[in-house]
Amino acid sequence: MRIARFSIDGTVGFGVVEADPEAGGEPVLDIIKGHPFAAFERSGRRVPLSKVRLLPPVLPSKIVAIGRNYAEHARELGNTVPDVPVTFFKPSTSVIGHRDEIAYPAFSSDVHHEAELAVVIGRMCRDVPRSRAREVILGYTCANDLTARDVQRREDQWARAKGFDNACPLGPWIETDLDPSDLAVMCTVNGEQRQLGRTSEMVRTVEDLIVHITESMTLLPQDVILTGTPAGVGPLRVGDEVAVTIEGIGTLTNKVVKRD
Repeated sequence: MRIARFSIDGTVGFGVVEADPEAGGEPVLDIIKGHPFAAFERSGRRVPLSKVRLLPPVLPSKIVAIGRNYAEHARELGNTVPDVPVTFFKPSTSVIGHRDEIAYPAFSSDVHHEAELAVVIGRMCRDVPRSRAREVILGYTCANDLTARDVQRREDQWARAKGFDNACPLGPWIETDLDPSDLAVMCTVNGEQRQLGRTSEMVRTVEDLIVHITESMTLLPQDVILTGTPAGVGPLRVGDEVAVTIEGIGTLTNKVVKRD
């Protein structure tokens, strides 16, 4: 099931994205009653997807991100794979949605794209055993872990390099029925392929990451885990259109603009 968060005529809600056989297979939203983090019903009100604005699929209290989870990416930046996951946060204010603009931060001249599989948490959890990790997941979405690489190199803490406004595009929706173990992850810039990897190349699996993170903190519904990026990261410039495509989910697209 694909669940999108959307806005139409000033109203924000969630809906199930599906093909409409009566409209030649065009995608529509079946608006749901309530939200997807508890039992819900479909309203039966169907709206063409083209008539709504897609919003970030969740509003997380926190984004827990993992660095150097693909060996080739670690090597391309001159790093080794760490003995324990490199964990950092991106603030909720960094989140934008599909087709939202990325405002290039004024304090950096070297912002990089990082295509990633994002895990959306569906229920409050802590100390999750590996055997039950899938139970706390609502689904998966595409993410772009934008990084001010020059700032990351200068500053020991990554808060500014990874946490600036617009630094965490998410979307276009949440896919709930998906096996994350071997999915293609691709990034293009202006239609040119920059990154291509598979989640099977991750050093630590989704289950491993949930166990590691929840040993130290409580995850809440709508929280997001970024699972790392494959090799091929590179710079973005004002005017670029960057797209993250993940097999079984879809494509998250954003344009880079000059910050006002």
